[in-house]
Amino acid sequence: MALDPTKTAEIIETMEKYLTAVRPVPEIRDQVDIGYELKDQSVVIFEIRPLWNDPSQIKHYPYAKATYVKDSDLWKVFWRRADLKWHSYTPKATVKKLSAFLKLVDEDKHYCFKG
Repeated sequence: MALDPTKTAEIIETMEKYLTAVRPVPEIRDQVDIGYELKDQSVVIFEIRPLWNDPSQIKHYPYAKATYVKDSDLWKVFWRRADLKWHSYTPKATVKKLSAFLKLVDEDKHYCFKG
């Protein structure tokens, strides 16, 4: 189920502000950058890097995901483990706002999102 246009616009605005704050300086963005994808009810944050053995190929490495649950008006928080599967972030499995999810990712108190 897709999000309504108002909620989608709110998410995009929040994520664009976040990216403005956290992206690396322009001089190194061809080596490492941060992006996001909005798919259905989920926001996925990923690192953008060239492939180590073929720098002409650019890869996205997702590390944090929040999925909006309309019924409860909450965001479920996930992190991507070494098994490349999404796991619930047990220290704080849900948050009320997308901005709270972004704060969790930035703080990364348990070294789950960014290692």
